[in-house]
Amino acid sequence: MADHPVRADGPSDSGSGRHRVVIVGGGFAGLYAARKLGRDPAVEVTLIDRRNYHLFQPLLYQVATGALSPGDIAQPLRAILRRNKNTRVVLGEAVGLDPVGRRVALSDGGTVDYDTLLVATGARHAYFGHDEWATLAPGLKTIEDATEIRRRILIAYEAAEREADPLRRAEWMTFVVVGGGPTGVELAGALGEISRDTLRRDFRSIRPADARVLLVEALDRVLPTYPESLSRSAGRQLVRLGVTVRTGTKVTEIDESGIAVSVQSDGAERTERIPTRTVLWAAGVQASSFGRRVAEALGVETKVDRAGRVPVDADLTVPGHPEVMILGDLAIAKRQGGKPVPGVAPAAIQEGTYAAESILRRVRGQTPEPFRYRDKGDVAVIGRLSGVADIRWLGRFGRRSGFLAWGMWLGVHIVYLIGFANRLVVIIRWAWSFLTHGRGTRLITGEPHLPPIKQPEHLD
Repeated sequence: MADHPVRADGPSDSGSGRHRVVIVGGGFAGLYAARKLGRDPAVEVTLIDRRNYHLFQPLLYQVATGALSPGDIAQPLRAILRRNKNTRVVLGEAVGLDPVGRRVALSDGGTVDYDTLLVATGARHAYFGHDEWATLAPGLKTIEDATEIRRRILIAYEAAEREADPLRRAEWMTFVVVGGGPTGVELAGALGEISRDTLRRDFRSIRPADARVLLVEALDRVLPTYPESLSRSAGRQLVRLGVTVRTGTKVTEIDESGIAVSVQSDGAERTERIPTRTVLWAAGVQASSFGRRVAEALGVETKVDRAGRVPVDADLTVPGHPEVMILGDLAIAKRQGGKPVPGVAPAAIQEGTYAAESILRRVRGQTPEPFRYRDKGDVAVIGRLSGVADIRWLGRFGRRSGFLAWGMWLGVHIVYLIGFANRLVVIIRWAWSFLTHGRGTRLITGEPHLPPIKQPEHLD
């Protein structure tokens, strides 16, 4: 690759004569941009990611609860893009940006030059100033997170089975999910289903149905971005699964034996402690660290929001830097009416596709149209045969709960899942789980794989 910068609004004068596009991040936005650009001979694409696979994050909670295996929801990036002869995949971590030289620095000391840069590195967990909670309350953003959560859930039941101390056993049998958004609701619903259905015949000293599952939300209702009627329906469906929904409840402290919460009730505030050994975090997100470095390098660090997201223009470029586009969870993009584009997979897919089309228009000397977000609605599943759906383009007919919403959720996720083999495997696993009421991937992996028993039960 050439070492000199070239213009972003026309073909480069690099050795290949093609416009060099560098994409950092192989999530929904980055991958869809790469796929769209990958068959056009006018561009040369380099996709950089520190993982060698694309992860279907909306189904991570099913890995965390033993319904699916990690390989069912991930696909190697090289396999996805193998037919795109103009595309190179680089396994590496972007750590710096030189906007003058138009060069991305990698953690191994290498560099990659670009004419146009797409930054789509996504988000990580946000603990609202309490990063020390991360080891005590894992979030759900990566496969490693999912398998760690799965380990903690299964270990809790194994520990309760062996623990003779009734108070300690109750701590192991109490599960707290922090955050009432879609991830928190789906995770809590799955935990309720596990305790009442999946594990009901697997233990001898405990009754899994006696497990306590609490969903803690600081706002006054779960699924706050959904219509209020659907939020109420979601709450009722969770209760039917044995989940205790605690709204107006803010976590103030987490330690190894429980959490402290501040509860708003009738205008008064009180503090309560909940003994538990398993806390799962689904309450907030923070932009990736590379996103902050990009903002600093481009001189817009003072404009990022509290979550570290970067504001972009109508064409998704950084103000003053038409050669850099920010996509997905990292961007503050506005839709018609001025509302921000939500950080969901369909939005990231639309942004990635738009970015590719915009680049191709520029290369051909055309002016790109502004990005227009098409709201396709929201769907969340809550256990077996239940869920909520707000498909806005269907009007009042798109607001559904229960079985119809569950069916919509299945269809949407199969459509967006990458790879025919993955779709087929997931359909088979879901069908088998539906028929058997089981979860076939209940493996305890990682360390420690044995529960810390304080007072072991004596076995005759």
